[in-house]
Amino acid sequence: MNKAFVKESSEDSDDDLDVAQPDVPAGTKNYMTPAGYRRMRDELLNLIDVERPDVVKLVSWAASNGDRSENGDYIYGKRRLREIDRRIRFLTKRLDLAEVVDSSRQENVDQVFFGATVEYATEDGEDHTVTIVGIDEVDLDVGHVSWISPIARALLKAKVGDTVTLFTPAGPQPIDILDVKYPPPDNGG
Repeated sequence: MNKAFVKESSEDSDDDLDVAQPDVPAGTKNYMTPAGYRRMRDELLNLIDVERPDVVKLVSWAASNGDRSENGDYIYGKRRLREIDRRIRFLTKRLDLAEVVDSSRQENVDQVFFGATVEYATEDGEDHTVTIVGIDEVDLDVGHVSWISPIARALLKAKVGDTVTLFTPAGPQPIDILDVKYPPPDNGG
């Protein structure tokens, strides 16, 4: 096919893919748990020290094989290299903005703050448990919600025994705070 009819994405348009990641709200810090910070830092170091050098070797080898226009290893390798570089830029920016909050040092253990695991009951009698984490640490499968999510905003600063209002698309919903827990001190580095 003639290249005039094929739109290849340029490196400039690759930056647009960072938009899919949640933005840190203006005027706030990028709060993270120590474990979340370590996970992101470990991913960054793995990309820099392991994955990127491996892909660079593959691209170099593929380029030495001649015609690059039909060389799948070369084309895929260059695309993967752009993906890795984009992820490295994203992680570097996020880690530079990170404010690590060690919630195991929280003194008001009966009140909800960042890093708390909260058990609450809805008006239909269902119990739920969520842990309030940074925007880059959200994992709904294990109950990790962002500190900027509606549920976290409703829970923040509440105490055990309080009833707070969660504003949902179906309307306001009262929720009762049953328990607040904080992680034990973490000695990991």
